[in-house]
Amino acid sequence: MRGVERIPWLYDTGMAVCERLGMGRWRQALVDGARGRVLEVGCGTGRTLPLYPAGTTVWGIDPDAAALRRARRRAPQAPLCVGRAEALPFPAGHFDTVTTSLSFCSVGDVAAGLAEIRRVLDGDGVLRMLEHVRSPGLAGRIQDRIQPAWTTLSGGCHLNRDTEAAVRAAGFRIDDASRQARGVMRCFAAYKV
Repeated sequence: MRGVERIPWLYDTGMAVCERLGMGRWRQALVDGARGRVLEVGCGTGRTLPLYPAGTTVWGIDPDAAALRRARRRAPQAPLCVGRAEALPFPAGHFDTVTTSLSFCSVGDVAAGLAEIRRVLDGDGVLRMLEHVRSPGLAGRIQDRIQPAWTTLSGGCHLNRDTEAAVRAAGFRIDDASRQARGVMRCFAAYKV
C-alpha cells in the first residue's frame, strides 16, 4: 500500500492545513539558524525550501522522485536529488548546516542516517531538526500500540521514535537554548561532540 507520505498532492493538502494551524511557525524556527551551505535531508515536496534565510545555498535530497518534482516548483534554484539519509552522495565536511523537517520518522536506519549527517557536516556545522517524537507515559504507549498500522497508512512514518535520544547516541550535543518542545513536536539545534 502506498501511504499518504508517498502521495505528494495528498501530503501537501494535509500539510497546508497543518501550516495554518501552527506548523508554519515551527518551520520558520527550523530555518532561522541555518547558515552557509545547507542540506535539507528528506525535503519531500519542498515546503521548507523557500523559507531559508538570504545568504544560504540550499540542496535538497529525498527518496521520492514524485515529491521532488513538486519541490522543484517551490525552489527552482535549489539542487535536488533522489537519495536516502543513510547514503548521502556528498563529500565529508561539505555542509555548514543540515536540516530535517518531519522526515526522520521515515528513515529506515536512523543510526546510519545520523552518521551520514555527521559525516557531511563541517567540523563546527549544525544539525537543525524539526521532528515529532514519542510522548512519555500513556500517550507514548498509545503511540506504540498504533505504530504498525500508522506506519502502513502513512507510508513509513514511525510516530513513536525517540529522535532526541538517537541524536545524542550519534555523537551530537543538543543545544538546550535552541530546543523548543510542545506536545510531540521538537525543534532543536545539535552540534558534533
